[in-house]
Amino acid sequence: MDTPVRSWAKSFSWRIAGVAILGAITYSMTQNWEKTGVITVLFHGIRVILYYWHERLWEKVSWGKLKHPLACLPVRNDLTPEDYEVIRKLLDEHRYSSPEPEYQI
Repeated sequence: MDTPVRSWAKSFSWRIAGVAILGAITYSMTQNWEKTGVITVLFHGIRVILYYWHERLWEKVSWGKLKHPLACLPVRNDLTPEDYEVIRKLLDEHRYSSPEPEYQI
């Protein structure tokens, strides 16, 4: 899940292109920088907020997301030998392990 700061950053970065496009279209139709500025700022201000909430709501929808095979395991600092065995079994079940894994648990 994205952090709120990341969602805001994505929202603002996406709007940069939109500001340039709408500004060009608006100015070409109004020939007035003040009207262009007001229309562009209002439109994109609203869109940034809507995009942020749209992203946050979609983060709650599990449809279409890939889930890591170990996501069901609780996170602890100290793993026991039994923990390692559970991890190895889960990796084997999901065919993520190989005879010579490229990673260390």
